[in-house]
Amino acid sequence: MDFFERIKSYLNPTADPDLTAAFDHQTARLPTLWLLGKTGAGKSSLVHAITQQSEIEIGNGFQPCTQTASSYDFPTDKPLVRFLDTRGLAEAEYEAHADIQACEDRANALIVVMKAEEPEQSSVLKALKQIKKSKSLKQILLVHTGTCLIGDLTERNQCVAHNQQQVEVIWGTEVNTVEVDFECEDGSQVGVDLLREKLAELLPIVAQIGEDAEHESQEEANFAKLRTEILWYAGVAGGSDAVPAVGLVSVPVIQGKMIHSLANQYGVEWDKNAMGEFMATLGTSFGVQYASKLGIRQLVKLIPVYGQTIGSATAAVVSFCTTFAIGRVACYYLYRQSKGESVSEEELKAMYKSAFESIKEVAKSETNSQ
Repeated sequence: MDFFERIKSYLNPTADPDLTAAFDHQTARLPTLWLLGKTGAGKSSLVHAITQQSEIEIGNGFQPCTQTASSYDFPTDKPLVRFLDTRGLAEAEYEAHADIQACEDRANALIVVMKAEEPEQSSVLKALKQIKKSKSLKQILLVHTGTCLIGDLTERNQCVAHNQQQVEVIWGTEVNTVEVDFECEDGSQVGVDLLREKLAELLPIVAQIGEDAEHESQEEANFAKLRTEILWYAGVAGGSDAVPAVGLVSVPVIQGKMIHSLANQYGVEWDKNAMGEFMATLGTSFGVQYASKLGIRQLVKLIPVYGQTIGSATAAVVSFCTTFAIGRVACYYLYRQSKGESVSEEELKAMYKSAFESIKEVAKSETNSQ
């Protein structure tokens, strides 16, 4: 098989490559935000604020995962994050053990949601005691909702302080907090941006979801629409690369499928000329370096003890970052290609490096949950 046939095979994988195991691995280990709060506290509104999905889509998206909890994966087709919502808090016999088990072994966080004007939180506090006792969750954020419903500022502060104290007594330490109101009387929102920042500190992937920032160019706007899909492919690649002797085969296929999907969305066909130009623009050394580094990562993973810990973790992070960076570069190249514009090797290499570096913290967080 000559050079271009190999590249064609990479960029145009079979219609249904056998990546089931990689996809299942990613879905089973999604980073999870566990929402703990009474019915009506604002949990669905919180999910809506982060995902920008409609209340109906969110309501229909939650599916039972234990007898007392349901989960919502976002996005539904290529999920990046999971929201776990307890449903049995009001029941006298509620036990959090099944929910705790559902969250174990993941890089997740507990989000306690309390309506500021409701001091009676016994059901939430009871569940919180069980969660604290299990010692399975270290990260916690207390979200005080409906703050605008209390017009008097002094009274509002007292209500917030009361609920804050109840939680901190059980947790045994100071708890990070944020005050929000998802719908004030004038239709505005308060504290949502700070909420996103707090959640992104717990799970960096949150910062990549539902970005509504203005973009300097149409190319950036197009990439923003495809960012979630690229992050999903990156997560799958990183997750599969954490398993010895699997990533060497699956990672290139996953990346090739991603690039093929992106090309379809830009209306560009990966023919011999397009492939040759893309690889030439990236630089002749890129393919050789990429292949050799991937092979080295797989060999390191097979080293006893070291390979199963540091080696596998590093390989997963690198594959996540590499996949994201390739996706970013491909979007830029495909956009310029669709406009009949040329692009330089220096531009793509600089963009690849920038994208790789920008996603490192997300990659570390995501692959730690695998």
